[in-house]
Amino acid sequence: MRQLNPDEADLWARVMATVKPLRAVATPVRPVAPPPPTAAAAAKPTKASKALTRAMATRAPAPQPLVASPPPRQNTLDGSWDKRLTRGIVNPDASLDLHGHTLSSAYAMLDDGLGRAIARGDRVLLLVTGKPPRPESERPHARGAIRAAIADWLAASRHADAIAAVRGAHPRHGGQGALYIVLRRGR
Repeated sequence: MRQLNPDEADLWARVMATVKPLRAVATPVRPVAPPPPTAAAAAKPTKASKALTRAMATRAPAPQPLVASPPPRQNTLDGSWDKRLTRGIVNPDASLDLHGHTLSSAYAMLDDGLGRAIARGDRVLLLVTGKPPRPESERPHARGAIRAAIADWLAASRHADAIAAVRGAHPRHGGQGALYIVLRRGR
């Protein structure tokens, strides 16, 4: 990667000062390293290099990115599976209802239910989580905490390798309040 010359660095610093983030989440930014000083440049700093040095000195250190485990392969269904799930033709082999549970008890129930479904050789598990909160509901609301945590729980589960896909349920099986968990065929 090529280094920016002092004029480019000054221009870049001015551009970055006008940028507003799209989201509240800060993305890590690598500070631009100034070019190595030459004998002539070391004797007399330029206006651009002073501006870059000032901009870098006032900038907070960039946060270190978190290293996350790769997500499980959950998009491996062929078109016929997706069509059957969308139309509600597939009948779940088992179901888990997480209504009325705390987050910790719901996680334990999900983990235990996945283990039992895999041991039985089930292919489709219906997970009833409850409908997400309505957009017009007053915030902050306590509804939908289990539903919001499901994707993370499944990705971090000890059974993640056995999950082929997660899809929204047909209205016949609960619609927005339920999910299909399609399990891989046992070997």
